[in-house]
Amino acid sequence: MNVRARGIRATVAVLAAAAGVAVAAVPATADTADSGTPRFLEPGELPPHPASPWYAGPVTAGQPDPLPVCAGEALPSTATHRPYRTEYDTGALQVTVVERDRQRARDFAALLRKDLADCAKKLMKQDPDLTATVKSYGGLNVEEGAHVYGLHTASAWGSSDIHLFSVGRDDRTVTVVQWGQMGTFEDARVADFRRTTVTAVDKLY
Repeated sequence: MNVRARGIRATVAVLAAAAGVAVAAVPATADTADSGTPRFLEPGELPPHPASPWYAGPVTAGQPDPLPVCAGEALPSTATHRPYRTEYDTGALQVTVVERDRQRARDFAALLRKDLADCAKKLMKQDPDLTATVKSYGGLNVEEGAHVYGLHTASAWGSSDIHLFSVGRDDRTVTVVQWGQMGTFEDARVADFRRTTVTAVDKLY
């Protein structure tokens, strides 16, 4: 197995848990954004976990590490992100980018949506031992719009992971929300994640 393939497998296999690395618990009512700065989701606004509360890390300038699969390569260094975790193998991430103008934000959101729509083919091309499937869960009528995708990955050695992504825009600000855990499409919390996405985009400002 080459180094690139190992990197892809590691990224996909641990994506749900990676968002929780070095995440400190903060009160659900904390608001880290200053006036005029895009606000981030609070733990209680994420899809409910049946056996654990959500915990949030700080809002941090820069790209998240590791980058989220499929949507990560396009993220600029000017991004701001916040990771979330539960006490189990479920994690989440929100990344927000403020562009210079509306057209650049519109173009950036379109690029992210294309990357997500093409994600399965790209992953399988890079790693032949990986099976990946993308589903589009359609658009949401919030601010300038949002779109939700699902990604299921299964490896030759038996791992199975489900991820939900959304891309939304408010004026010149674009936000990406990612949720992931072990499982299949049947385990995806789509209705809850759609509500989370509406909240994320609506509360940016």
